[in-house]
Amino acid sequence: MKKTTSRRLFLQQTAIATTGVALLSTGIAQAFTTESPYDGYNPYSEEKTDLRTSLFDKQLRVKGVLYDKSSMKPLANASIEVWHLSPNSTKYRHRGKLRTNDAGAYNFITDYPNHELAKVPRVYFKVTHAGDEVFTDLVLNETGAHVSDTHWKANQHLGDKLFPTSEKNLNTSIINYNLSI
Repeated sequence: MKKTTSRRLFLQQTAIATTGVALLSTGIAQAFTTESPYDGYNPYSEEKTDLRTSLFDKQLRVKGVLYDKSSMKPLANASIEVWHLSPNSTKYRHRGKLRTNDAGAYNFITDYPNHELAKVPRVYFKVTHAGDEVFTDLVLNETGAHVSDTHWKANQHLGDKLFPTSEKNLNTSIINYNLSI
């Protein structure tokens, strides 16, 4: 005996399945997006300070201090999330989350980032402390590290600590980049 399904039951089950897929995919998309001004942000980055995938390629070590915007005192135990385009790729696979120490200092090491078409390489930051959050970026080129116009406008209070300093040591660029929130 041949089992048949009515057309009405088939359409009803198809509508339920389609609705479920639509809701599920919307939920997944919302889970991986947030109000970030920069591409590639993922709120589910793991906590780590070594983002390297290779020990022999060009590397970047970034360190600095996070300051309170109003008092200019270093902020301890703040969250800093970093991400950038992976070398030789158009994917944001280099991500990490770290915390500032008791002196407000942070540091991480990563592979040198790739760049988007017609742009210079960048490392993106999300800083969170006491319910506040700030996004900024670090601009890189052959002459060193620089601040973006957005970072410059928002961090004038840093004074002589605003601009990053850089030095090269074999295959590693070492950059001191202070932040504020």
